[in-house]
Amino acid sequence: MLIAGIIFSATDLSFFSNNWIRLAWYIIAYIPVGIPVIMEAWESIRQKDVFSEYTLMSIATIGAFFIGEYPEGVAVMLFYAVGELFQDSAVNRAKRSISALLDVRPETATVIKTNRTETVSPEDVNVGDIVEVKVGERVPLDGILLNESASFNTSALTGESVPRTIRKDEEVFAGMILTDNVSRIEVTKPFGMSALARILDLVQNATEKKAPAEQFIRKFARIYTPIVVVLAALIVLLPLAYSAINPAFDYVFYDWIYRGLVFLVISCPCALVISIPLGYFGGIGAASRNGILFKGSNYLEAITKVNTVVMDKTGTLTQGVFKVQKIVPANHLLETDLVNIVASVETQSTHPIAKAIVEYAKQQNIEIIKPEIVNEIAGHGLQASIDKKIVLVGNPKLLTKNSIEFPAEITTIPETIVTCAIDGLYAGYILVADAPKEDAFIAVNALRELGIKNIVMLSGDKQAIVSKLATELNIGQAYGDLLPEGKVEYVEQLKSDPSNNIAFIGDGINDAPVLAMSDVGIAMGGLGSDVAIETADVIIQTDQPSRIATAIRIGKATRRIVIQNISLAFGVKLIVLILGAGGIATLWEAVFADVGVSLLAILNAIRILRMKF
Repeated sequence: MLIAGIIFSATDLSFFSNNWIRLAWYIIAYIPVGIPVIMEAWESIRQKDVFSEYTLMSIATIGAFFIGEYPEGVAVMLFYAVGELFQDSAVNRAKRSISALLDVRPETATVIKTNRTETVSPEDVNVGDIVEVKVGERVPLDGILLNESASFNTSALTGESVPRTIRKDEEVFAGMILTDNVSRIEVTKPFGMSALARILDLVQNATEKKAPAEQFIRKFARIYTPIVVVLAALIVLLPLAYSAINPAFDYVFYDWIYRGLVFLVISCPCALVISIPLGYFGGIGAASRNGILFKGSNYLEAITKVNTVVMDKTGTLTQGVFKVQKIVPANHLLETDLVNIVASVETQSTHPIAKAIVEYAKQQNIEIIKPEIVNEIAGHGLQASIDKKIVLVGNPKLLTKNSIEFPAEITTIPETIVTCAIDGLYAGYILVADAPKEDAFIAVNALRELGIKNIVMLSGDKQAIVSKLATELNIGQAYGDLLPEGKVEYVEQLKSDPSNNIAFIGDGINDAPVLAMSDVGIAMGGLGSDVAIETADVIIQTDQPSRIATAIRIGKATRRIVIQNISLAFGVKLIVLILGAGGIATLWEAVFADVGVSLLAILNAIRILRMKF
């Protein structure tokens, strides 16, 4: 109707020259886009928010009708409505990225009862119940796997594209999708306490913690808007007062009220109020797509200032799981013979190192023999009897205690080793270590490329092991033999220098105090850690240290977009405000300065969702 009305006026159609017909035509055009905004303005006024963007739009467009500028009045409201549609679309798109996790909530659970199964809501399942999951179904609650092994698709939770194999008695989390065979899981947490439920709550509330720029713009808009309304009124009234003093001044009321309306439309802070929160919203969405959860846009801003990165070793840069790295038998034995003897003895121990050796033997299909007699020697290892042979398995101190000779170089090995002796003779050793994560070296290099030179590794492990890993990963500062309070002391020392903006990365359990005190606390593999979800500011769901640099890049890209939007909005508005006050700019330019700039800012803000990090 707006376009048709403009054409009718341009072609001087006779029926449209009647002012009442023109007025009726444009009122009908105005109603669908204007009435909703006027109602929002009224609602804002009732909520004591008198100077909202809705109020400004309503005053400006009604004023345009009052002075006979009907097409401009409709155009302002129409383009504002189009801008709102674009904004809603952009927000919904960002929301879909942020809350994609909501789609992983399972709706039912199959509980195993005596000789039957029962399908119930996950909320009705109790801790200790056994649930059955079929291929293609989502795991309904956190629990431990009862099958020997099963493969799960964890992409919805962690972003990992490769299915994860989980073995018997290992943890399974709600939201994972079973990919191979029917499995049974013993529930360990009620639905509301599952890691998934807590992360969903975190995601849904992520936008509540505002970045400083966002908080400033909201406060600024509350002060700025009343000021521009007063200025718009002064544009109309001051020339009127001057004309009363100076009769030679030709004051035309309609001209000056038009200038005031132009000023009013231009000054609407829509572009700022919309695009800046949307920029941070998009940044949180982009991060969630990459398996990174920010607890709020304030942390998205804070991570851009980080210049010192302190990392825990175990579980952050390493896999946090002991694995057999090397087998060195004595000359009279084969590797398989040594593994067979050591693993057979270690079946009687619950130590993680013992479990690693037993697991290795099973993977290599090496026979395990049940020992006849096993005695634990505290702080040293185990003594067992196998096929009437006396076997010693433990640290080198165990062999020394029993006066058994072994190669001197064993005492210089920094990693954890398990030595073995059979009937008083040295039989060899197995080296067990916590291997670095595949992308640990890439992670450190990526941080250096971002300009972060101060990278520190802290660990409770032996200094020799920590130093060796630091050399492999090209980390300049590495400190071992630290208790949790030792890590706190070191970070406090760093914080005493105000120029240090510190990000600490840990597993979120024993590192909780340091996560809490750092400028940005980042938890690795936080999906299964309640402490990580509670304490950390950022959670790396994929358990990949290389995502730390990704999080920083996303933070910096978001900040760039927000600065671009602020500069664009202020720059264009200032120019058109001056032109409007001088009577050069019309309501059409005002529409561009307000709605046009808003649209450009919105399109710029959602760019981050398409960026590759």
